[in-house]
Amino acid sequence: MKPQVNIAVVVDVIGALSDRTLQGGNLCLIDDGAFDSKGQGTPGLCTVVTPGQVVQWSALAVDLQTPVEIRSITFLGADEGASVTEYAGEGEGEGEGAAPAGGRAEGRQLDLNVWSGVVPYFMTPGVPYRYRLELQMYEGEHSVLHIDSPALMCL
Repeated sequence: MKPQVNIAVVVDVIGALSDRTLQGGNLCLIDDGAFDSKGQGTPGLCTVVTPGQVVQWSALAVDLQTPVEIRSITFLGADEGASVTEYAGEGEGEGEGAAPAGGRAEGRQLDLNVWSGVVPYFMTPGVPYRYRLELQMYEGEHSVLHIDSPALMCL
């Protein structure tokens, strides 16, 4: 088992801002996990992980003129959600906090390109834990978009 799974969050920023959505080819999620994750290259990526493994999300913009940053990662629903400890990585800020099930982490900078978290041991094997991925693209009206379709799933 690899100690870390990397998820690349690739965004067509111009397309997303123009369409006001991350759907329609504006978002591509890819992981390098050792297991067969479903939905590679789509917004519906279901990354297969193991408890205790580190998951790292990295935001990459197709348009190099307009930056994209991960604003938040929130696990959805008390029945579906899982707590993770998030550590601020590369980016303009640093901090750490815990995101309770169905909640958001507090006490951290929101302008980060890399987020990481540890897969908790209480996740039920075979159950997808969906999360909201919220992205900030430049600034202004409609510059924050989110998608609720990606998930983590334990073996």
